[in-house]
Amino acid sequence: MGIAYAVAAIDNSAEEVAWVVGDQPIWKSDIEEAYQSMLYEKAPINGDPYCVIPEQLAIEKLYLHQADLDTIEVSEGMIMQQVEQTINNYVAQLGSQDKVEQMFNKPMASIRDFLREAISNRSRVQQVQASLVKGIKATPSDVRRYFDKLPEDSIPFVPRTVEVQILTAAPAVPREEIENVKARLRDYAERVNKGESEFSTLAILYSEDPVSAARGGELGFAGRAQYVPEFTAVAFNLNDPKKVSKIVETEYGYHIIQLIEKRGDRVNVRHILLRPRVAEKDLEEAVVRLDSLRKDIITNNIPFEEAVAALSHDKDTRNNRGVMVNTNSMSSNHSTSRFEMSDLPQEIAKVVNDMKPGDISDAFIMKDPKTNQDIVALVKLSNRIEGHRANLSDDFQLIKGMYEQAQQTEVLKKWLEKKIAETYTRIEDGWRDCEFTHKGWIKASK
Repeated sequence: MGIAYAVAAIDNSAEEVAWVVGDQPIWKSDIEEAYQSMLYEKAPINGDPYCVIPEQLAIEKLYLHQADLDTIEVSEGMIMQQVEQTINNYVAQLGSQDKVEQMFNKPMASIRDFLREAISNRSRVQQVQASLVKGIKATPSDVRRYFDKLPEDSIPFVPRTVEVQILTAAPAVPREEIENVKARLRDYAERVNKGESEFSTLAILYSEDPVSAARGGELGFAGRAQYVPEFTAVAFNLNDPKKVSKIVETEYGYHIIQLIEKRGDRVNVRHILLRPRVAEKDLEEAVVRLDSLRKDIITNNIPFEEAVAALSHDKDTRNNRGVMVNTNSMSSNHSTSRFEMSDLPQEIAKVVNDMKPGDISDAFIMKDPKTNQDIVALVKLSNRIEGHRANLSDDFQLIKGMYEQAQQTEVLKKWLEKKIAETYTRIEDGWRDCEFTHKGWIKASK
C-alpha cells in the first residue's frame, strides 16, 4: 500500500543508487527518509529495514507503473483535502506549524508538495490493487472449506461482544442558559474586534472543543463537506481575518469563527465552542420519567422497540428500533450491531456489564457521543456472546473477511511475482544480502 510518509525528499543528483526498477532509481536517501518516517510514526518493520524498505519502494514502483498503463488518475481536490488533514494531524501532534517544518526540515509549501505526491501515489496503488482483486467473491461453501482447513492456532479468539438497544431523553436546555452562552460569545467577539484580545488566546482559555482549543481554536484547512451545514455556511463566507463571525448554532453547541486563510475551495478557520448545560433538576426529572417508562414496559409487556419509536430523542437509533451500530468494527467491511465492551461508550459499558440478555437497565445519565451533551438513557441488552474461539455459527462475517483477505493476498502475491519477472531490476552491491518477501528480484537483475 506504499511506504509511510517520509520526510520531504532532498536533491538526489549526487546520491547513491540502491535499486533500479525498470527505469526508476531508488536512492539511498529515499530509503533513509522512509526509515526515519516509519520510526516517527511507529510503523512496524518486520525485518532488516535496509531490506524491507527498498523492497516496499520497489513494489510501489511496480504498482505505479501499472497505474500508468491503466491511466489511473486521482481527484486533485480529494488529494489536497487529505494533504491538509495530514498536516493538521502533524500540527495537532507537535503543537505548531513551525515544529512541523522543523521535523521535515522544509518550508510548509515543500511539505505540501511532497505529501501531495505521496498521497496521490498511495491512492493510485490502492486503485490498482482493488482492480486486481475485484473478482474475488466468497460463497458460504468457500468460507466453510477455508475454516475447516484452518490450523487450530490460526483460529482467532473473539472477545466478549454484546448487542444493545437504547432509548434516550434529551431535556431542553433552559433559555436563560442559552442566553448566557450567547452573551459570553458576544463578549469574546467584541474583545477581538476591538483589538483587546487575541482570538487564539480566548480559544485556549474558554473553548469547549478540547482538540482545537489546544491549537488556539484552529481547525486546519477543510472543504465544505467536512463541517455541518450551519458551520459551513458561515465559515466559507468570511472574508476579513480581523473580524469575528456572528454566533453560529449547530448540533454541537454555539460557535464564533475567525478566518485564518482561504485557499481555493478550502478554508482554515479558528472557532470557540460553548455548550449550554442542561439543568440538573431537568436531568433528574428525566431519570424519573424513564424509570417510570421502564416499569410500564416490563409490567405491561410493551415491546422496547415500540417505546423507542414513540419516545426516543436520538433519530439514528429511533429509526433502527433502538439498535446501536458499531461503525468502528473491523470484523467485516460493513457496520455491525456487535460491540466489544471497550467499543461502547463508557457509561453504557458500565451498565451493561452485569446485565443478562433481555434485561432493561435503570435510567442513567450519560454524555451523548455525538454532541457531548448530558442525556438520559435506558438500554436493553439484546444479546451477549462470551469470549470464544471463532466459529461459523457466531462469527461467519469475521471468517468470511479472513477468507477474502487471504484470497486477495494470494492474488496480489502472484501478480507481483509475475510483474517482478517481467521487469528489469538491478540491486547494487551492499543491498542484495536480504531475504526478500517476493521471489525474483536478484534473478531479474542479472
